[in-house]
Amino acid sequence: MSVPTRPLPKPTAQVQPYVDVLGLELTVQFLLKFGGSELYIPQNPKGRSRVEKLVGADNVRALAEVSHLLQRRVPLANAWISAFLHWQGKPVSEIARTIRRTDCTVRRYLAEYNIRSAA
Repeated sequence: MSVPTRPLPKPTAQVQPYVDVLGLELTVQFLLKFGGSELYIPQNPKGRSRVEKLVGADNVRALAEVSHLLQRRVPLANAWISAFLHWQGKPVSEIARTIRRTDCTVRRYLAEYNIRSAA
């Protein structure tokens, strides 16, 4: 995939600690899977959690180290995810299916990031 020339959408303050630990792609996967849920991040993962299966034991330990920066519930971050997926070149209809929102809602999210989408 070619590198987009548009600037990368800035993560919100709630999302930034996840990006710092997991990187962009894995953060999006993490938010799509666990967003909106209350989540316990163990200091010493044992290989049994869904979080560890997705991000790996090292990343779970790294998230535990920054747990003081994380909200009690994992943020949904639908507007940022929409902007990031659009930055990757995904069409609005695919973004809408991914985040389970309407195309109108996705366009509104993109407008919050000053992004114009193709109709």
